[in-house]
Amino acid sequence: MRPNSRSLALALSTLSLIMTAAVVSAQTVVRPGFNLFSAAQDAEIGKQSAMQVERQIPLVSDMATQKYVSALGAKLAAQAPGPKFYYQFKVANLSDLNAFALPGGYIYVHRGLLQQVRSEGELAGVMAHEIAHVALRHPTNQASKAYLAKAGLGVLGGGRSSTGQVVSAIGGFGMNTLFLKFSRSAESQADIVGSQIMAKAGYDPNEMATFFAYMGQQAGGNPGSVARFLSSHPAPADREARVRQEATLIGAPRRTPALGALAAVQTRLGKLPPARTTAQLAQAGPSTPNTATGPVGLSIEAPSTRFQTYRQRENSYSIDQPENWVAGESSDGFGVTILPRGGIETNSRGFENIGYGVIVNHFVPLDGAIGTSFIDAQNSAYETATFEQATSDLVRQIRHANPYLNRKTESDQRTDAGGVASMEVHLAGKSPQTGRDESVTVVAREVDDGHVIYMLLIAPSDEADALKPTFNRMVRSLR
Repeated sequence: MRPNSRSLALALSTLSLIMTAAVVSAQTVVRPGFNLFSAAQDAEIGKQSAMQVERQIPLVSDMATQKYVSALGAKLAAQAPGPKFYYQFKVANLSDLNAFALPGGYIYVHRGLLQQVRSEGELAGVMAHEIAHVALRHPTNQASKAYLAKAGLGVLGGGRSSTGQVVSAIGGFGMNTLFLKFSRSAESQADIVGSQIMAKAGYDPNEMATFFAYMGQQAGGNPGSVARFLSSHPAPADREARVRQEATLIGAPRRTPALGALAAVQTRLGKLPPARTTAQLAQAGPSTPNTATGPVGLSIEAPSTRFQTYRQRENSYSIDQPENWVAGESSDGFGVTILPRGGIETNSRGFENIGYGVIVNHFVPLDGAIGTSFIDAQNSAYETATFEQATSDLVRQIRHANPYLNRKTESDQRTDAGGVASMEVHLAGKSPQTGRDESVTVVAREVDDGHVIYMLLIAPSDEADALKPTFNRMVRSLR
């Protein structure tokens, strides 16, 4: 009996699903090795390590570059297996073609790599490899093996050592992590899982292989540019062959549109002063920007104690900012966002969030005015004077846009410094984007037209006290 067209189509569809399942199941399964640490300890160690590393290496402060790398990293990290770490991506101002990862999701991409990759897929390949190291928990696997060598087989008896015990025994992390050389097995595992991450994110793993071929060419013609990479990774030719093999097992990925900003980022980076190599950095000692002495307890670079003045383009206001923070105008030219390096955080779902920084802008109460007075139609949470009503309306709109923020009523403060009515309102809550407790202080000041100039002082709750001196200086300087 001949099958009709419908049954034939059904049979072909079923065969296609079987073949697809066969390809998926043909992917190499990678199982990470021995580890004394919990995933929570990975995150703890990563945060401590990142603080140490960022005191010793310079970071690129260009916000467009950071935004692009964070967006690409988030797109890839969303496909990472293993623990759901909070991945963060930063650009090191170093000229080597390299990248490295710290435990818990801290990924650093060298400026030299960004300037040399020939496509977004090649960059995605390197970043996916580093994400795979984190997902497979290779950094703490290395630390576990080092601790086992020092403490003996007794640690295999079942009792979990504290983070402090292990880190003390192996001499800590920090800058040493930069020179950590993973085993050939770990590198191969990261290439395989990185290829799988790339494919799931819509990139062709063969572009990772193409980059390894390029590295091999550079090793022959310009070995200095890839010296750091070659010192900590297996031969590019071996890796190229293994990645191409995995790409065949995976099959053609479902391509997604590229973010498309790589060429613009490369142009911007080309206009910056030349970056040093890692070797030059080691010889010269810590870079100047990251040696600023600042408050303890920050996971970003400490604010500089030297300030510079930002002036709004029409001279409507001015404010002092740490010289190592970057000011970005709003699209209308009035407002400004002032951020430290790493102030924008991107989680694994691709959402951006200002984790640290100051926003200044102008607020017009939404319900307009009756005569010369602005009225809060929903009743002021403070008092009934025009300024209090405008501030109440402002806070309500902020909370409406960010419903996780709750007002700490006992902390509201009214001031009249220099004859200018001002109010501070403190909000706090756990951000659904980052999973961290956020502190947002709203500082509102009355201006002549009855409107409000406001500042938002933003920081993780557990780091807000460390940034308070900087925030206070900025608030006092607003003119």
